[in-house]
Amino acid sequence: MPNIAVEDNYLTVLNLFTTDTPENQDQLLTEMRKIVDAAAFEGWISSTVHAGVDSPGTANFIQWRSGEDLEKRYSGKEFKHRTLPVFREITTAIRLLQNEIVFAQTHPGLGGRIEVSPDRDDYTSIEVYRVGEADQAELIKLLGEGQDWLVNVPGYRSHSVFRGLRAMFVEGAFAVVYSQWDSKESYEAFRDLPHEQKPKPRRDNDERIDGLKIESDSNTYRVVHTRATGE
Repeated sequence: MPNIAVEDNYLTVLNLFTTDTPENQDQLLTEMRKIVDAAAFEGWISSTVHAGVDSPGTANFIQWRSGEDLEKRYSGKEFKHRTLPVFREITTAIRLLQNEIVFAQTHPGLGGRIEVSPDRDDYTSIEVYRVGEADQAELIKLLGEGQDWLVNVPGYRSHSVFRGLRAMFVEGAFAVVYSQWDSKESYEAFRDLPHEQKPKPRRDNDERIDGLKIESDSNTYRVVHTRATGE
């Protein structure tokens, strides 16, 4: 199963899609499974498909050896003339985000490994933060090192921070947080805690993030399918 680790140095692509109905989400998942199961691209490492929970949509978490390998895929006729047109028919929005992993943290009980697999029961959140270029590094620090207190939050399993490198259908600098939780209930209890009830380290960190004038959005997911090279 795929792992998230800073030392792997993979190019991590997060392809995020939104749909307007659960039926279109199911159709999109079917199309994504077909692509993943047929993948034999040079430099492709793994693909893991996620189904939206809070809102209809999907996410594909893809690891590549390099940006050059990915660009070969994007420039191919199949991607341009079949894959993208099919996705555009089904979705209401598409974002193809290229990233590098810059921070990863797990609950001490997980032994430092972050696994992404349909064989696990993780409740997963993917948050995208858009920020001014000059503030990207500070935002990443606050989202990563600034949240070491998360290990004490009930239900927390892991979180990984990605620095956005470039994107299709997204303008400007960005960062992504991929986090795993025990359950929907534990994640929502953390997310919806009133500001005045948050521990001081969290309040201080949240206020510093808010001061960067970011724009953000998120969705929650369950992993439903994965495949890696050689499988």
